[in-house]
Amino acid sequence: MKITIVGAGAIGGLAGAYMSSAGHDVTLTDRWSEHVDAMKAKGLFIDGVRGEMTIPVHAVHPAELEGPLEMVLIATKSQHAVEAVRQLIPLMNAETGVVSFQNGFNEPDLVAALDEAGLPGDRMVIGAIPNYGGALVDPGYIEYVHEGPIQLGEMDGSTTPRLTALAEALGALTEVQLSDKIWGQIWAKEVYASQVVFSALVDDRIRNTLGVERYARIAGAIVKEALEIADANGIDVQAFDFFDPANYRVETADDTRKLLDNINHAIWLLKKDQETKPTHDFKKKGSGIWWDIVYRNRPSETRSSSGKLIEYGKAAGADTRLNAKLFEMIYEIEDGKRELGFQNYDELEAYVAACGKALP
Repeated sequence: MKITIVGAGAIGGLAGAYMSSAGHDVTLTDRWSEHVDAMKAKGLFIDGVRGEMTIPVHAVHPAELEGPLEMVLIATKSQHAVEAVRQLIPLMNAETGVVSFQNGFNEPDLVAALDEAGLPGDRMVIGAIPNYGGALVDPGYIEYVHEGPIQLGEMDGSTTPRLTALAEALGALTEVQLSDKIWGQIWAKEVYASQVVFSALVDDRIRNTLGVERYARIAGAIVKEALEIADANGIDVQAFDFFDPANYRVETADDTRKLLDNINHAIWLLKKDQETKPTHDFKKKGSGIWWDIVYRNRPSETRSSSGKLIEYGKAAGADTRLNAKLFEMIYEIEDGKRELGFQNYDELEAYVAACGKALP
């Protein structure tokens, strides 16, 4: 199988490097020309939870790609996914596999873009959730921040030869879990992502945000509402990795305690791998949203990923007040109209109470 990875940042770059090292036919491309040039010249330098290594990779500039493409992993930021697919359409045919290999509800939009081009989008698109984490620090340099599996599934729930072949290749990086309910897991990731967006309102480590009970209660209330948005849309939200939606269906004080324990466990899972590398000073100390805002000084992918919960909620007549307020605050930070800081938690806490949605 010939695999092309579009977007050679943390997620795409790590997958491409490890698959290349295992002997798979992988081409990496990225619109950041300096990054491509660095990969061409020296390969990918990776440090972090698995130590330091340099892996030779086959990297090309987007204009250098040649078709027909067999299997394409779209690992751009969510907001660039549809644009990336449209640019590749001349190199695709009806047999090309297209994997949404990033956050967001992108699969229906990718299907639509392919359909518009006269291709069978519903047959071509594959869903995925990469639950490992990293950061593209500099051209040719990726930091591997935390371990995690990949969920991978055909949108119709079937198991196909291309799915198992891709899973085998991605297994060079991490555990791959085949899913017959990938859309329900994608929804779960975006419901959970409201908690991740919440953590990015403050420029501090996750232990000082979600790791504080007072703040975890606010985040829990927001995710509970996000889950209710999914319910209103008739989504069978699936558990994945460290997120079980059942923990957020809070009704009693005991349920709240169980939820808080679950959040603490999730924090431990995200950080435990870093504790094996005490000599490495991790550059990425927060979420990908925090990384974009603080380190890369650019808008995060919130608008095109979990931010779409508001559209889904309004369409189904669900209450979206907490999530709408959260996303509005993040957008204000990105637009330079709001400062990062714990005052944002104070404001949200008051708003949760005013909406009558505080956890028991």
